[in-house]
Amino acid sequence: MRVSADDVPPHGPVENGIDTTVQAVNRKFLKRAFLCVGGLAALSTALTVQAQSAPQGEISIPDDVKIFGNDNPNMRRATAVVNGDVITGTDVDQRLALLVAANQGKIDEEEIKRLRLQILRNLIDETLQIQEAKAADVAVDDAEVNQSYARVAQQNFGQNTSAMDAYLKRVGSSPDSLKRQIRGELSWQRLLQRNVQPFINVSDDEVNDVLARLKAAKGTDEYRLGEIYLAASPEAREQVYQNATQIVQQLKQGGSFVAYARQYSQASTASVGGDLGWVRLAQLPTELQAVAREMESGQLVGPIEVPGGFDILYLIDKRQVLTADPRDAVLALKQISLPFPKGVSEAEAGKRAEAFQNAMKAAKGCGDVDGIAKSVGASVVTNDQVKARDLPAQIQNSILQLSPGETLPPFGSLEDGVRILMLCGRDDPQTESGPSFEQLQAQLEDDRVNKRAQTYLRDLRRDAVIEYN
Repeated sequence: MRVSADDVPPHGPVENGIDTTVQAVNRKFLKRAFLCVGGLAALSTALTVQAQSAPQGEISIPDDVKIFGNDNPNMRRATAVVNGDVITGTDVDQRLALLVAANQGKIDEEEIKRLRLQILRNLIDETLQIQEAKAADVAVDDAEVNQSYARVAQQNFGQNTSAMDAYLKRVGSSPDSLKRQIRGELSWQRLLQRNVQPFINVSDDEVNDVLARLKAAKGTDEYRLGEIYLAASPEAREQVYQNATQIVQQLKQGGSFVAYARQYSQASTASVGGDLGWVRLAQLPTELQAVAREMESGQLVGPIEVPGGFDILYLIDKRQVLTADPRDAVLALKQISLPFPKGVSEAEAGKRAEAFQNAMKAAKGCGDVDGIAKSVGASVVTNDQVKARDLPAQIQNSILQLSPGETLPPFGSLEDGVRILMLCGRDDPQTESGPSFEQLQAQLEDDRVNKRAQTYLRDLRRDAVIEYN
């Protein structure tokens, strides 16, 4: 099974064409809690921030549980009051609308119910983050939120915020809903920068140790993975497994991986559509290493049981550590296109394509193409800035085997006509030097900030007063 590469963007998550992630501009605090770079020692569990973790007690639940009263209490409605701040059904509906639009409306009623509950949980976390930032005098003013909103509009609607306003209303969401999400992300990020990041320290020896291991691993495989992580207690294991299985089925039916990761995943990577970035197998939990090793680009696998829950994995790409990737070569190409007459039969189209191919064989390199194309009624398009990796997967390897002046076999359709690609030149990528000392140190710091941030949020949830309507 393969998921469209369009579902996992190169920089930040996209919901129905809209990059709604503030971290696409400042990608910090985004790594998974269990993802340890180079096997470094785990963090101490004690926080040096305002909220401290409570001692962990044992929760005892008998095997023969008897439910007293209604086992499906009316506490699941999509409204809540969080420390006095109201989350309305409209708030949930507007967030849900973006997810439904991202999946082109292909979500069944049962899935909609689960999504509502997940979105409500997300809004509760978002409210807690905004409240904590406000209590700590961490301000995010309206001008900053509007600036980020305008940046999203620029990326998706050519600086036309009115067009994005209209789009959000058309799909059943609203500008206010997206701006609230932006405010939550900015508030939390700024709070972490002030209350957590200053207490994080990564020594020079740690960074040098990781750099040495990177060099020793040169030529080994590196994977860019997307994940959806669902936490599961032992008691809820079977239910969470069923939920994860249903998510996989929705993705196989064309659901957006990015959208589902943002709404369902309980890993911090949810804010970037589940994108783990580039990792080596040794950085993954043991349960995921064997699975990732056998995956092909574009493949979806799961649910996979890991300590504490289940993972759904999507392999975005694969490369070798500190080794130039041939797919990063920049190609100069000419595309020669010959249209078919309207209503042409498949047999006649095949004959015309063969004649076209034979005619193009007479071309002596790219300098001779235009004249021959003109003589047979074909058009020529030239582009000397095409990255091999941006071409369809089925022709990447073939075109990288060509020498200048050689062509790929003709391709096309009855409607679009026949086309031939000719390679005119190629600039190979430079050998990858890997991250600098400063880049790697920043990455290690971010990983540690993220781990403490997760504990910080757990403490906020534990101390919150939440009323469900």
